[in-house]
Amino acid sequence: MTGLPDSLADFGPAALAAVVVAAYLVVGEPVAGHVLHRRFEGRLRSDAGARRSFYRRLLVLEWGLAVLAFIVWAFATDVSAGAVGLRWPQSWPGPFTAVVVVVVLLFVVASTRQLRAGALLEMTRPARRPGEGRHTEPPGQSTLALLPRTDDERRLFTVVGITAGVCEEWLYRGFFLAVVAAVLGGATSFVLVVVAAVAFGLAHAYQGRAGIVLTGALGGVMAALYLDTGSLLWPVLLHAVIDLRFLLVPASALPASSRGAQEPPED
Repeated sequence: MTGLPDSLADFGPAALAAVVVAAYLVVGEPVAGHVLHRRFEGRLRSDAGARRSFYRRLLVLEWGLAVLAFIVWAFATDVSAGAVGLRWPQSWPGPFTAVVVVVVLLFVVASTRQLRAGALLEMTRPARRPGEGRHTEPPGQSTLALLPRTDDERRLFTVVGITAGVCEEWLYRGFFLAVVAAVLGGATSFVLVVVAAVAFGLAHAYQGRAGIVLTGALGGVMAALYLDTGSLLWPVLLHAVIDLRFLLVPASALPASSRGAQEPPED
């Protein structure tokens, strides 16, 4: 387990700022995510560049929050780099965590193969108009609308996926858990995993109840992997793999109602 701080005093002059940023991750991020995704879905119907614009907004938001949290940590007087996971792994995951990670990887492989199989089947079907039949996208299924269609969108999505792996693990595992441990004054690993799962699930509230449960469970797995190894390295890699797997899904497998208008020529 990492040498997490056991008192908020360890953050020194940055204590209040650390609590404010951590509170935003739990309370503010779900609201901001909901607003941004609803605006994106509205623009997608008429703006061919809406998806690329949204990717860029995500990059600015995630890196902005990550840098802010890093600055706050830099002013913490007694919180070492190791206490926030900024070091090489100190040990291998425990047996239970290792099994759970393997299960997650198998899920990633199975879900990707299922999506690709659906894409091959879709290619044999006649084209349908947006909003018709099988292509109809239920309200709120914003995760489908987020997936890239064009080459330019795929390049940006690759950057977004890597950014999510780096920034979200730093924010929700490294920084957030250090603050939680300090506030609670020495919480057990189990408590930290549960708190991390809840916070990460709420951050994806725009995906609906199923999305909250799934991302919450994945957040718990990442937290356990981090606490077992004492490093953010493995959670970052696993997180990036989970997000980037969507690049294997052809655009033909995605709902036509969320493909948007014809893309304009590249600048």
